[in-house]
Amino acid sequence: MKSERRWRSKPLQNSKPSLLMAFFSCLAWLYVAGRLWQDAENRKVLTNLLYKNSLQRPKILTVEDKLTVLGCRDLERRIVEAEMELTLAKSQGFLNKQLQQSGSSSGKKLLAVIGVYTGFGSRLKRNVFRGSWMPKGDALRKLEERGVVIRFVIGRSANRGDSLDRNINEENRSTKDFLILEGHEEAQEELPKKAKFFLSTAVQKWDADFFVKVDDNIDLDLEALIGLLERRRGQDGAYIGCMKSGDVISEEGKPWYEPDWWKFGDEKSYFRHAGSALIILSKNLAQYVNINSASLKTYAHDDTSVGSWMMGLQATYIDDNRLCCSSIRQDKVCSLA
Repeated sequence: MKSERRWRSKPLQNSKPSLLMAFFSCLAWLYVAGRLWQDAENRKVLTNLLYKNSLQRPKILTVEDKLTVLGCRDLERRIVEAEMELTLAKSQGFLNKQLQQSGSSSGKKLLAVIGVYTGFGSRLKRNVFRGSWMPKGDALRKLEERGVVIRFVIGRSANRGDSLDRNINEENRSTKDFLILEGHEEAQEELPKKAKFFLSTAVQKWDADFFVKVDDNIDLDLEALIGLLERRRGQDGAYIGCMKSGDVISEEGKPWYEPDWWKFGDEKSYFRHAGSALIILSKNLAQYVNINSASLKTYAHDDTSVGSWMMGLQATYIDDNRLCCSSIRQDKVCSLA
């Protein structure tokens, strides 16, 4: 009986470990299944993200796309080269024939274009000039036949089309002796920029040997000026005037104050330049101003601005005392009005 009881108890003892193993196996299976399910969900999320990113990612350039890009770059390079060649041609005097002939009915080359600066409130002064040294009407046209053009130079009002502009337009219809600078605002603080607009506009409109800037407080001996220019005709790179230099005013509020005074060094002295009253440039120098007007720096005064443009060029500085309008010379070309 004891041996039989011992035989029956052994299966019960052996079954306990088996049950534990089966239990732990179920737990392991559930854990692995859960991880697999979680990994499957993660893969699904990652797949969606990759799909969305692939839609936003730039397309891979094909060979044809690359050739198109290279073709655009080559076209851009050729455009830049053409612009450089055009600039060089302009600087050497190859202007459009239509522009060359627009200022003269005969199409012949002029001796000079004289621009007399004026303002909106200077009508009385203009009438005085028209009655003294400056021809008007038929006499002005006959002077142009001799090769000399004279125009009052003025910009536009800050309020385009107002009574100031309308009055100038009306006066010009009557006298036909204005050069109106459409891109320039006529204001005292904009005066240094006026030289750029005048020279650029005049050199495009007329084909002349010289371009002359005259202040509105100057009386000219016109025949003496014409004789002076005739003797200089054909001289390229001529920068003519009453040459001077002087101290740079660095104290704000004083007359002739120069905001860029610090650029003139410790000595604070201006470089050599033609005085503002009367400045003469030969054609190629005026063309240089026209071509490079967008990048030319202006200072507080128009005469020092023009002088700064000439410094980097092969310009011939001609200091003529006859152009010193405040001098006591008997044979001077100009005088203070």
